[in-house]
Amino acid sequence: MRKLAATRLIAMHHLKGKSLAACLKERVDYAMNPEKTEKGIFIRSYECDPMTVDKEFLLSKQKYHQISGLVQSNDVIAYQIRQSFKPGEITAEEANRVGYELAMRFTKGKHAFIVATHTDKEHIHNHIIYNSTNLDCSHKFKNFSYSARALQRLSDLICLEHGLSVISPKPYHKRNTYTDYEKKVSFRDAIRDDIDQILKTNPKNMEEFLKSLEENGYQVKIGKYIALKKGRQKRYIRMKSLGIGYSEEEIKNYFTGTTHDKKKFMENHKLKIGLLIDIEMKLQKKGPGYYRWASVYNLKQMAKTLVFLREHNIDDLDALANKTDEVISKKDCLLTTVKEEEKKLKEIAVLKKHIINYSKTKEIYHEYQKFGYEKQFYEEHRFEIEIHKAAKRAFDERKEKKIPKVKVLNDHYKQILAKKKKDYEEYQKVKQEMQEWLIAQKNIEQFLECEQREHEQKIQKQER
Repeated sequence: MRKLAATRLIAMHHLKGKSLAACLKERVDYAMNPEKTEKGIFIRSYECDPMTVDKEFLLSKQKYHQISGLVQSNDVIAYQIRQSFKPGEITAEEANRVGYELAMRFTKGKHAFIVATHTDKEHIHNHIIYNSTNLDCSHKFKNFSYSARALQRLSDLICLEHGLSVISPKPYHKRNTYTDYEKKVSFRDAIRDDIDQILKTNPKNMEEFLKSLEENGYQVKIGKYIALKKGRQKRYIRMKSLGIGYSEEEIKNYFTGTTHDKKKFMENHKLKIGLLIDIEMKLQKKGPGYYRWASVYNLKQMAKTLVFLREHNIDDLDALANKTDEVISKKDCLLTTVKEEEKKLKEIAVLKKHIINYSKTKEIYHEYQKFGYEKQFYEEHRFEIEIHKAAKRAFDERKEKKIPKVKVLNDHYKQILAKKKKDYEEYQKVKQEMQEWLIAQKNIEQFLECEQREHEQKIQKQER
């Protein structure tokens, strides 16, 4: 999966020792710094004036206190969204548009905001500051649980819609921590680790596998289901509850030759043909899992994804990933081709200009030579002589010494321009196709995350 824009949501509090007005002005001034925003070119606003935004925010808070009568000691005066993009992937203008769309959709147009795009770093990034008080001054923005995650998902979706890449957040257990604590290993984690180690020794069959478990200190109970118990475990744990790749049926398939490599088996097992059926059932059945999933994800978007995958005969993760990579590669190749054609067009235009300039100044330069490169003649005809010299230098630097005629260059220019136009149309088409594949991939990943959480919650209930 390609990596997308990174976002961060920051609550701006009223700092002790400073007035509310000073706190607002300090933060707004930093965001709208002319040295960082190309002298204010890349600043947009909604329902406020960038020149007086701090005063307007302050006025709305005064009205809010008059209406509600509420006064908080540690008040959130505004919120800031920082949105960073991959270096070299986006222009400042487009970044500003993306930031404006993110702010509008996240606040639902109920809060005034400014979007300041900074270009002083290698990576272009947005500073979006929106008022914590809404437009009619009756309510304040509720920083709900997991709002930062919701913001990241919305940013991801907008970036995918604009054909940009996403910076995928690291799993929690892989993030850096400031204090090292001893990792708590659950009984199920320990059993899975032991099964992995035993499978690495390549046991011949299920009997040898179970014997190895007993040698590792496990009590094996064989009934309708195989269950395991070891050490401080109070109850037996069924293998089928250990997750994908660890049920007794999957382990048996491992030995019967259905899967020769456990790692590959687990990867392939994650999303087979059943995926589309599972999604369709989730959309049709109105069980508890449906409502949990429906409260998080866009049902219409998921339905579109389901239809999209069926139309393209995609029924597993590998096929989806391969197709997405294929379209991305095709888009990148077309973009490279278009850029090369643009470069050629510029080179032809420059060469054509030199040929015309050379022709126009040829006689004057010959006279300059006849006068023995006289200084006075040079001063009188400096412009013509210099552009003639520039044309000669350009001719000397060419690999091909023969200078083509202007008519030939014009014909060549028209051919490349026609090809570039055709390739660019194809590029736009493939770029749109790439966005559809990336959105489908993102939706599927979110669906699997939801399924995994539901599975883990079910296991936790069984353990209680």
